[in-house]
Amino acid sequence: MTDWLGLAGRSALVVGAGGLGAASALALAAQGVELVAVDKDAAALESLEHAVKDLGGVVHTVLADVASAERSREIVDRAVELVGTPQLFLHAIGRNDRRSVLELGDDDWDFILRLNLSTAWWLGQEVGRRMVAAGTGRIVFVSSVSALLAHANHAPYAATKGGINQLMRVMAREWAPFGVGVNAVGPGYVETDLTRDYLDVDGHRESLESLIPAGRLGRPEEVADAVVFLCSQRAGFITGQCLYIDGGRTLV
Repeated sequence: MTDWLGLAGRSALVVGAGGLGAASALALAAQGVELVAVDKDAAALESLEHAVKDLGGVVHTVLADVASAERSREIVDRAVELVGTPQLFLHAIGRNDRRSVLELGDDDWDFILRLNLSTAWWLGQEVGRRMVAAGTGRIVFVSSVSALLAHANHAPYAATKGGINQLMRVMAREWAPFGVGVNAVGPGYVETDLTRDYLDVDGHRESLESLIPAGRLGRPEEVADAVVFLCSQRAGFITGQCLYIDGGRTLV
């Protein structure tokens, strides 16, 4: 069978092994990509490891909290030890705090910014440094429709996703001459293990579905397909873009 996507035999660092990160890691493994998967949740890593091995893939799991500059850079070093300079990098870390602006304190703001945006800076910079030196690489950040839409009770989250989009664009601009592509995916309302409890109370599922022209929530696999495409050789001339996977949510 022809390797149409050109991913077989490549290596990827995936940070965030739950939800969308896990789905994307599995999709990459199915294309023959060797993975280094990082998360602070041991159970999530174990689940991903079993799933990848069931596919016949290869994954190295690293249990770590990357919410510091030092630890983020150590993780990139560890990935290099395991697979060499990763040819692909996926940042799939994100946390929301569904409270209004006036309910949130300074610590809440700092926590979301550090986890969602600062880790993107620390990890992206260090991976990018290695890829620029190697003259090749594909980077994908998980953004959100919240980068565009003014959802209530999403202020720090929306700020970090908007920040990721601009960070991605500047990285793409600076690194394109060195053969490194940098893009993002912007999921809309997607049902995952992390969002299911929220969706299944107080009519949240029905309320969100009513806002989506496609009339349904997204699936993690649909986001993963976009990640795989942006990592592939078929997206070789695409950089600095956020691909929204939202069933038309950003149209209305």
